[in-house]
Amino acid sequence: MEGPVCQVAWGCYVLLAISIGAHCAMSSDNLACPSTSDLRTQPVAALDKEGIGPAMTSIPMIACSTSLSEHHSGGSGTNKNKQMVEQLQRYGVISSKKVVEVMETIDRALFVPDGTPAYVDSPMAIGYNATISAPHMHATCLQLLEENLQPGMHALDVGSGTGYLTACFATMVGPQGRAIGVEHIPELVASSIKNIEKSAAASLLKGGSLSVHAGDGREGWPEHAPYDAIHVGAAAPEIPQPLIDQLKPGGRMVIPVGKIFQDLQVVDKNLDGSVSIRSETAVRYVPLTSRDAQLKGY
Repeated sequence: MEGPVCQVAWGCYVLLAISIGAHCAMSSDNLACPSTSDLRTQPVAALDKEGIGPAMTSIPMIACSTSLSEHHSGGSGTNKNKQMVEQLQRYGVISSKKVVEVMETIDRALFVPDGTPAYVDSPMAIGYNATISAPHMHATCLQLLEENLQPGMHALDVGSGTGYLTACFATMVGPQGRAIGVEHIPELVASSIKNIEKSAAASLLKGGSLSVHAGDGREGWPEHAPYDAIHVGAAAPEIPQPLIDQLKPGGRMVIPVGKIFQDLQVVDKNLDGSVSIRSETAVRYVPLTSRDAQLKGY
């Protein structure tokens, strides 16, 4: 369905850079940038789950001479994970030192299925009509939320999947903060906890500042609200009111909104409780939906 085409990938990237700009090709799952697709809740054959867009050729983050099986090296892939982050920096996706630090700390290979190319800039299928998002999309969302992921702050990850981004949030807010993942597939909740236990965020999970729960993310997670940062990984027809209600004054939410035409929206709650919304980029996410609808591929 997806994966690198090493023979042509770098040539394709050059052409993309000329025609639509390297930053567009690498930094957002934009409808105008189909080479870096990222999807969220449709059948894997047509759409991936955790991001946006139709499945297209991806751009490998490691040299093409490396085989697909070599990309996934479990906990021993520290150098390759660092190379992936360096590539995202090189192409202008990451400018924040803090985001570089957290993405180097949380090894992506621990959050993808065995045998899949962990360091390729592409979403990866994780079962249950779901995927883990592409690295460039994780980087984009971390940068948008960085100021609201300071030590001691609270973060909510709606549709937490394999737990990767939740682990990144927890690393940024630290043991005095709180990072909550909400995922409506119980099996993914269980596997994500196992993934986190193998990662650099394991102590945060053990200490209780990081947790993952089974539930309908459209309702948020009121127990630990209000949140300084909320991330949503699928497109809502409109912003769910419970998420707005659980956003702290001064907080920020990043959420794709729309049906056929969608925008990645940045929602800031002002100190007086009013809400300001701006569009970061045009995107193509699949719907934020129920567990049953996801499993049926709707």
